[in-house]
Amino acid sequence: MEEVGTSLVGYRGIQAELLLALKKHQPLTARELAARFDLTPNAMRRHLETLEAAGLVRHAREVRGVGGPVHAFSLSGGGEALFPRQYATVLLETLDSIASEHGRGGVSDFFRRKWTSLAAEAAPALQQLPLSERVQLLAELWTSMGYMAEADVDVDSGLPVLRKHNCAIRAVAEQYPEICATEAAFIADVVGIPAERRQHILAGCNTCEYVMGRAQQACAPTDQATSNAGDRRGEA
Repeated sequence: MEEVGTSLVGYRGIQAELLLALKKHQPLTARELAARFDLTPNAMRRHLETLEAAGLVRHAREVRGVGGPVHAFSLSGGGEALFPRQYATVLLETLDSIASEHGRGGVSDFFRRKWTSLAAEAAPALQQLPLSERVQLLAELWTSMGYMAEADVDVDSGLPVLRKHNCAIRAVAEQYPEICATEAAFIADVVGIPAERRQHILAGCNTCEYVMGRAQQACAPTDQATSNAGDRRGEA
């Protein structure tokens, strides 16, 4: 079963866990979800139908190898909106004002100062810890900020990995994607070695994934992500 690492207002139990599983691993078929939760496919379909009727889940036909198409489920816009966002509308208005006065570089400077301050606060508690523990505590810090983060280990290299399954400022990052570079710099400051991003939510991945010390692109942009690139504002 998936552990619910965030609060989904109005949802608990199997439905909350199902929404979280889709957030992390979408798209998934009813059969794939049933296997994750030890349910029959028919029982899982009933849960999916309930969430789809509520406007939180949608499905699309996909061709996967041999055989006929399957129905793959993912979160709708309403489902994505259940996950934490950090005052996107107000923040965007503030950043637009900064950009109009100081250019887009001023927006990056704004976030760089924010992350530098946070790194300075975290450093005393982290600097004496082993690398793996620093990454774990950083994941806990990100989760407290609404990012649904977790620490892991890269299976090929054995290097620590930080994954964020939710972007709490996604609408802002879509409008000002350059701020993602300041985030990577913050992670490197906290853990003490370079943090190389190999998955990116803005590129159509389910996560932002950072490997401590190595870069290897692991998720190609989706057609939707490519078509939506450019000047846009996401729904808060």
